[in-house]
Amino acid sequence: MVGTKKNLFGIMKIIFATNNKHKVDEIRSVLPAALEIITLKEAGIDIDIPEPHDTLEDNAREKARTIYRLSKVDCFSEDTGLEVEALNGEPGVKSARYAGENRSFSANIDKLLYNLQGKENRNAHFRTVICLLLNGQEQLFEGICTGKIIEAQQGTQGFGYDPVFVPDGSDRTFAQMTMEEKNRFSHRRKATDGLVAFLNTLYLKQ
Repeated sequence: MVGTKKNLFGIMKIIFATNNKHKVDEIRSVLPAALEIITLKEAGIDIDIPEPHDTLEDNAREKARTIYRLSKVDCFSEDTGLEVEALNGEPGVKSARYAGENRSFSANIDKLLYNLQGKENRNAHFRTVICLLLNGQEQLFEGICTGKIIEAQQGTQGFGYDPVFVPDGSDRTFAQMTMEEKNRFSHRRKATDGLVAFLNTLYLKQ
């Protein structure tokens, strides 16, 4: 990797430790052009990375460490959860598998809305934790987007719980927004901004 004050990143390639194409697309949409993401498929890694822990931070670390052990290449990972106040923080780390191991977006939403029936408090937030493993050192970055869960799905864009989540400051769900619009609020964008700011600072010192 090369970093200079004229070109902070040089040409930097880094593995993003995920199999989720939606997450790759979202993060690619906000990264500087000089920072190139290598997907697991492009890196020739075909595994389902374990998420065995009770916190987003530990799951993010697990994924980054797993891919680094396999590739010996600098990498980063992320773990994201939807945390709903009235459900004591559920689904949280189990967001992707809330309704079972098949990871069905629609089944997860159905279970969420069922569990919220009769609840006046619809407050919730998305939280993303990114773990960067660079030169053997780990750094964590967090992004949070607060909002509310609506009673029925609206919109066809995005993925996961996007059709039922309205971020604070908007009257539309994530699933009703373009990628550019979603990035104005996105938890994943905020965590990625922290990652980029860290890399900028690191390479400015060179």
